[in-house]
Amino acid sequence: MLSQFRRPRYKEIPARELARMLNQKRAVLVDVREADEFASGHIAGAISMPLSRFQPSRLPADGRQVILACAAGRRAMMALEKAAAARDDVDTHLASGMTAWRAAGLPVVTE
Repeated sequence: MLSQFRRPRYKEIPARELARMLNQKRAVLVDVREADEFASGHIAGAISMPLSRFQPSRLPADGRQVILACAAGRRAMMALEKAAAARDDVDTHLASGMTAWRAAGLPVVTE
C-alpha cells in the first residue's frame, strides 16, 4: 500500500513542452534510438547516443536539462536507469517518444 504514495522515479515531459524548452535553449535532447532510426527522422539538434552504446559519462553537462527520447519511451527509460548510476540530474524523458512528437505535428529532420 505504501507504493501508491511513492513519487515516480523519472519524469516525463510532453512534446510541446520539450519543443519550448529546446527553442529557449534550456534543454538538450539525447536520442537513444539506433542510428538508422535517428537518420530516418529526429528532432533538430538532438544528439544521437544509441542505447546499445549508451554511456552516461558522455551525456552533455553544460547546464541545460538533459532529456532522453526514443521511439515510444521504453528505451529512454532503460537509458535513464543507466544514467541514474552516474548522474542524478538526468531524470526526464520525452513522454511517448517520437510517436508523441510526430502526433503533435512538430518538425522532424532527416539525414
